[in-house]
Amino acid sequence: MTRFEDGGLFHPNLDPDRIVASLELLSRRIFERFPQSGLYQVSCKVVQVGREARGRAEWIARPILVLRLSTGLLVLVLVAGALWSFATFALPRETPHPVEFVTFLEAGINDVLLIGAGIFFLVSSEARIKRRRSLDALHGLRVLAHVIDMHQLHKDPERVLQRGELTPSTPRIEMSSFELSRYLDYCSELLSLTGKIAALYVQSFPDPVVANAVSEVEQLTTGISRKIWQKLMILHSLDEHGRGRRMELAP
Repeated sequence: MTRFEDGGLFHPNLDPDRIVASLELLSRRIFERFPQSGLYQVSCKVVQVGREARGRAEWIARPILVLRLSTGLLVLVLVAGALWSFATFALPRETPHPVEFVTFLEAGINDVLLIGAGIFFLVSSEARIKRRRSLDALHGLRVLAHVIDMHQLHKDPERVLQRGELTPSTPRIEMSSFELSRYLDYCSELLSLTGKIAALYVQSFPDPVVANAVSEVEQLTTGISRKIWQKLMILHSLDEHGRGRRMELAP
């Protein structure tokens, strides 16, 4: 999911089109294996979010020209007004009293600070707008990661063996060992691609707040994937143990 740019120099940039293509392929694989499952519905939602993220990330990477022009004009007006005020200010002929001088100096400093704060607010408005849109999208990705986690939460490998008596409230797993393995793999892949979608928002917009939010999403998806891989290791161990027992019992 990288691109080559600048005459063959390597730039490790995520390709949004390839991420979306990977999501669409994964969704088809889930449908072919588990067409009636809730995981397939979740995968369709992740595909939709990936497509939206592609367009949103491209919008965030582009400058907002109207906002920049408006900000430039307002800054020019503020600076011109401040310069005109200083240019037309008439100094008193007599030496001012120290108290009056301090009062005048304080008022001047306050005006300069207010103008500077206004200019900073205007100049940083584009970054705030992009940051808000990025954080809203990342919040949705966090929710999706938790939804995927809910789908694999009760997929306990030991229940495939049906050891012990099941209570009426025990979740049933109507899957073979192989099907459960595929299901858990699909959950892990969905989580991984969810983290890649999050990374799109910081790729062309290196904002520290957004970067921290992206890191949180990646940590969340990685943490859930670790739990899934632990289940897969247990499942593979049970399969190996079962095959070993069958070989021992064979005549």
